[in-house]
This record gives sequence, structure tokens and C-alpha cells, in this order.
Amino acid sequence: MGSIASSIRREAALLRQRPWDLAMISWVPLLAAALLWWIFSAGLPTRLPIGVLDDDHSSLSRQLVRFLDATPGLVVARRYDNPAEAEHALRRIDVYAVVSIPRDFSRDVKQGRSAQVTLLHNAQLGTHSGLIQRDVRTANGTLSAGVEMTARNKRGEAAQGVRTSMEPVRAGMVTLFNTSLDYEQFLAAALIPALLHILAMTAGAWTVGRELRDRTLGDWLGPTPALGQTAGALLGKLLWPWLGLGGVATLALLWITWGRGWYPPGSVLWTLVALWVFLALSIALGALASAATRSLRTALSATGFITAPAFAFSGVGFPLLAMPWAARLWALALPYTHYIRLQMEQLQMGAPLSVSVATPLWMTLATAVLLAACVPLLRAAAAQPASWGKR
Repeated sequence: MGSIASSIRREAALLRQRPWDLAMISWVPLLAAALLWWIFSAGLPTRLPIGVLDDDHSSLSRQLVRFLDATPGLVVARRYDNPAEAEHALRRIDVYAVVSIPRDFSRDVKQGRSAQVTLLHNAQLGTHSGLIQRDVRTANGTLSAGVEMTARNKRGEAAQGVRTSMEPVRAGMVTLFNTSLDYEQFLAAALIPALLHILAMTAGAWTVGRELRDRTLGDWLGPTPALGQTAGALLGKLLWPWLGLGGVATLALLWITWGRGWYPPGSVLWTLVALWVFLALSIALGALASAATRSLRTALSATGFITAPAFAFSGVGFPLLAMPWAARLWALALPYTHYIRLQMEQLQMGAPLSVSVATPLWMTLATAVLLAACVPLLRAAAAQPASWGKR
């Protein structure tokens, strides 16, 4: 206990002397988390600007344009007179899509022939493209249904019969999770822990690695530290980054849920416990990287290698089950994959707590193993001053 307290005091003094080290575990992650939340705070992208190339100039084409503009996700921002102008606007991203209405559009519809409306869009912008396609289909379907119902009513068919014959088989789609399609609840809530994962492992690598870089390992541990002394010194040193980043994580999670009026169906508190354990695991992993390599630069490189692709491999953006087996194996080896699964179970799916109990327990065990592995490595480094000073 004495070595823990001594290491806590020594680290606190170092943080006071080095304001940027303190910033890395306090206001910088808080500012970064706030920025991520602000980016997605709108929840759902709306009023995406599109253009219209109307070569028909009929009452029916103008009605389609009004339907497009009335759709919540779209706004008709520009009207173009020729295809070249529309193409240049798409390339400059003045608009995200262009709806092209061909000449004789109204005449073909009135004569009972099929008329085609063309949507030009950039599929590289996946979110924009998907939302625009959905809303354009909705507007086009509404117009088509109105035209068909009017024609059949004129032929004497009853309105109820027309509605039934137009859609004899109706699909009932039920959204189980994220029913509001809220990107704040889906992406921001997943990206903030990914960001804190990067900062936590960086903090663990930096906190231990700077003692080696600055050749102060002997001042921290002593020339021949005992096993318990080394373990206590390590715990005391890593306590400050854990408390700092854990405090930021608590504020971020409570704000993005209860603070924003979102009351998830699962346990927010258990998710918070798991997030603290996940940060402890990340810090311990960074400390092990420094202790094993005895080089701050190499440890920070390892941090980037492990944490930077964590979100991409987690299954949030790309389905985990659709990955090749080697990619899936790598994804399952990353701690973020397991934490974010628990968060989705509790915050989005409302899974029973029993489903998510094991994950923090396994992460706690992994943290203890990583810290235990650091101890003999640090004792060996303390006995070899010639290995200190690596950048």
C-alpha cells in the first residue's frame, strides 16, 4: 500500500509539472467526445439538397418535384436546364443527387405507357445515397399510386378495391432496435468509446514509457524493486489516467443517454461499469506495450496498430459475420469488439442483464493478467539501466 500511495503522489506531481500530460487524460478527451457528439447531435440527416433536371415541364412533373421537396429527408435546392450543368453540380457536390425527368413524361403516363424517372447519385456517399434513394422511391411511389388510383376511379372501380388490387401482398416490417434511426444513438454512442479506447491505451503506454525515455525508471521503482513494490508502483501510476478517462466516459455516456432524453431499454449503469473496466484493460495494454518493448515510440506504434482499426473491425460499420475468417479472428481478438457488443445489447437491444454479465468479468481478468505480465518486465528493465533512454 505504501508503494501505491507513493506512486500516486509522484504521478500527481508529474502531472502538475506537465500540463499537456494532464490534458491528455482530462480536457482533451472531454473536448473530443463533445465534438463527436456534436457532429451526430442532429440524430437523422434531413433536408439533403438535390437537384432536378425537368425536360418535361408539365403539371405532372411539377407535382413530382413538389412531392420530392415535401419529403422530410430532401430539399430541391437547384433546378438545371441541361445534363452537363447537372453533372458538374454532382462533381462539385453542390447537390448530393439529381432527379432527371425525361421529355414526354406526362404524355407517356396519360397514354398508359411506362415512364421512367432517373436518379443520379454518388454511391460512395453511403449514408446520403441510401437516404436519398429511399425518399425518391417514396415520392415516386406516391405519385404513381395517385395516378393509378385516379385512372381506375375514372373507370368506375371503388376506392377500397383499387387500394387492395394495387397492393395484394403487403410486407409488414418491424424495426426492433434503433426504431428512430437516430445516428446519435447509433454512431456517436459507438464512436466515443472507440476514441476513449485509443486515448486510454496511449495514456498507458505514455505513462510507463516516459519513465524509460527520460531514464527515470530507477527514481520511480528503485534499483532493485521487490515484486509487490513494483506492482504497487504500477497501480499507483496508472490510477490517474484511469480516473481521468473514466470520468470523461461517465459524463459522455450519461449525457448521450439520460441527458438527451434517451432512456435505453437495458442497463445504463452496467454499461458504465463495463466501460470503466474496458478503459482499465486499454490502459493496462498500453503499459504492457511499453514494458515489453522498453521504447515509447514502439509502444505508441503498437497502440495505433491495435486501437485505430478497432471500430472498423467491431461489426458496427461492416457486419462481423460477413468478414473473412482471418478478419473475424482479428476482430474477436480486439477488446473493443466485445465491449461494443455489450453496449449494443444493453442500450439498443434491451437484452437481459444475464446476457451481458460475463463480458466485464472476462475483461477484468484480462486486465489483471496484463498488469501481472508488466511486473516482471518492469523489474527486469529496472535492473538494466543501459536499456533506458530509447525514444
